[in-house]
Amino acid sequence: MSGRLAEPDDILPRDFATVAELVRAHARTRPQQTALMQHGRTLDYAALDRWADRIAAALQRDQVRPRGSIAIGAATSIDYVAIFLGGLRAGVAVAPLPVSADARILAAMTADAAAQILFLDRSTSEAWAESGQRAAARIIVVDDAGPLGLQRWMTAQDSVPAAVDVQPDWPFNIIYSSGTTGVPKGIVQPHAFRWSNVQRARMNGYGPTSITLLATPLYSNTTLATLFGALAAGGTVVLMRKFTAADYLALAQQCRATHTVLVPVQYQRLLAEKTFDTVDLQSFQMKFSTGAPFPPALKQEVLRRWPGGLIEIYGMTEGGGACLLEAHKHPDKLHTVGRPLPRNELRLIDAADREVAGGTSGEIVGRSPAMMTCYLNQPVKTREAEWHDAAGRRFIRSGDIGCLDADGFLVLLDRKKDMIISGGFNVYPSDLEAVLREHPAVEEAAVVGMASARWGETPVACVVLKAGAEVDAVQLTAWANARLGKTQRIDSVTIMSRLPRNGAGKVLKGELKGELRDALS
Repeated sequence: MSGRLAEPDDILPRDFATVAELVRAHARTRPQQTALMQHGRTLDYAALDRWADRIAAALQRDQVRPRGSIAIGAATSIDYVAIFLGGLRAGVAVAPLPVSADARILAAMTADAAAQILFLDRSTSEAWAESGQRAAARIIVVDDAGPLGLQRWMTAQDSVPAAVDVQPDWPFNIIYSSGTTGVPKGIVQPHAFRWSNVQRARMNGYGPTSITLLATPLYSNTTLATLFGALAAGGTVVLMRKFTAADYLALAQQCRATHTVLVPVQYQRLLAEKTFDTVDLQSFQMKFSTGAPFPPALKQEVLRRWPGGLIEIYGMTEGGGACLLEAHKHPDKLHTVGRPLPRNELRLIDAADREVAGGTSGEIVGRSPAMMTCYLNQPVKTREAEWHDAAGRRFIRSGDIGCLDADGFLVLLDRKKDMIISGGFNVYPSDLEAVLREHPAVEEAAVVGMASARWGETPVACVVLKAGAEVDAVQLTAWANARLGKTQRIDSVTIMSRLPRNGAGKVLKGELKGELRDALS
């Protein structure tokens, strides 16, 4: 199988540097190079380096020791990036928290991460205060000039922190999974994980002349991998506080963006924007997508209408095996997510955890230099996420079902937990969703399994229609079922104005099932 690791110890980095060290190197060689831009505000590498020093020194002053932690619950900003880098320079793990979470969940994640300092923006701070939540962490308000603000908290302009010898296995960040009930799991990624991202970024054309436009939230692994890869390469990163298709296109043209990463629903909204074909996007060299299924027809439309290459990356925040599809080089493989990256190994296993033969479908497990350390404070869930081969080597379970084609390209079939067992047959929602998207009136589709007295489970579809389109739900159900096999047939279609998604663009199928249950009760 292509992509297997050559040696068991190949999991460790052969050379290693921290992101904070690389930023310092750029500050010395190109101090006036723009590092960050947002809404007309710019910060060059020299200023970013000084700011990281001041934050690192303040953390050390406040007794936040190496391998300790801080948390950030704030909207995307230059301040956010500087705080993150300062934490890394002090050898401190950073927990970027989703601002969409309510104060109770934010407090629980902060406590789970054992964060000594919690950085909030004014909006989140006000919601926190209104909720009456308490935290052991000290709260600093990023965009407040008052006594609780970032500027008052930081040390003097010329502060230099004590040097910290950061090791590859130290925690870099703690990313909380996108749960909708209870406290999400904290995924601990070590510095070696991010170093792997940095090395991949160099292969993807990032460098001093690259201008990377980011329009996904900073608590997402998708964004962080791109952000730190671009900064480590000495490029310029342009930050969007909030994504809208019209604002993105205007900014991309204005800043002459060369690189970007977007989730599939953002590509969809951009291509549907009425001004798309009038905007000059010729500066783009490479576009990336990850985080959610990318329909082949949408990939094809991006290739046709948007200059520059298109790369889809398949992987998990937990790490393990990752695949890369250079869509512009393999237009005949758009139904796949590509082949394993170098030094990445994938295996396919059955329900009994036995490796399956080539060409057979199974759960995808993977191993690479980018692997989580653990789920924080959850050893049982950590063990559940792992699989070991006959040699005892550790792999991470993806929870995805897939198979490899004859050329070694990975074809995703569905999420293991989303698979519907109807009348004893396995039904993959992604197959049904692909058929629904073929209807000229359908913009988006999501299929979930609902309880059925007759079948155990039965597929139910939710669709969002294209602007101005009209179709009867009963007619759409009949249209889809005429194209599906007997065991795949959809019980009903519900037309919705939107599909529930998390900040990274993934459809929240658990929330969708809850909405359907409420509607039927």
